Amino acid sequence: MEMITYLSRVDLFKGLSEDELQQLNHITPLEARPKGTVIASPYMEHKVLYIIKSGTVRLYKITEEGKELTLDILGTGHLFGEITSFRTGVPLFAVTMEDSVICEMDSGQFRKVITEKPELALKYIEIVTARLQETEDMLEYMAYGSVRKRLLFLFNKLVTKFNSGPRSDGEWIPLPVEMTHQELASMTGSIRETVTPILNQLVDEGILRKEGNRKPYWIHRSRLQAALSEPK
Repeated sequence: MEMITYLSRVDLFKGLSEDELQQLNHITPLEARPKGTVIASPYMEHKVLYIIKSGTVRLYKITEEGKELTLDILGTGHLFGEITSFRTGVPLFAVTMEDSVICEMDSGQFRKVITEKPELALKYIEIVTARLQETEDMLEYMAYGSVRKRLLFLFNKLVTKFNSGPRSDGEWIPLPVEMTHQELASMTGSIRETVTPILNQLVDEGILRKEGNRKPYWIHRSRLQAALSEPK
């Protein structure tokens, strides 16, 4: 019953009856994946659709210089896989950023589901379209934006994706997962020595705050958005 409840909260499957969700339950096995597990890559033959039950997953590509460039970070209820991100023409990798539990559905099963339920195909198209737009935005920032702008864009993307509801503690919003300076550098196609002073500057400006080692950053949303809109 827990899995049925979970599937009913995934955007793609909202509106399905309990019987329909029960059918999905039989074809979406769960697997625990430790932090740092590469779940999918362009070189893996086993093609499936992945749905995140818990945890966080980073999607990234390898640049021509051999650096990792993060294109998306996904959390509970998000989906990815061969029939989403891996068909955009960009060879992507997916790695867990923390211990995660992942549901898997092979592409044949998924195509059968959306054939029988055309409304799911429309929802799926909306999800993929939004993902493509986010990817294009990130690539534009990578091509033309400073490292500061890339970091601001990444933080804004994270707080928008994971913290859309109102909070009781004002405009301060926690990031979904703790990230080191090196990880943030990798996510923005930079190096730690460049990223660290920029992060310190954002703290001084009251855009970021951190409440201890090995704790996620907190973001002041309106200050972040104001900084992101600045021309520099």
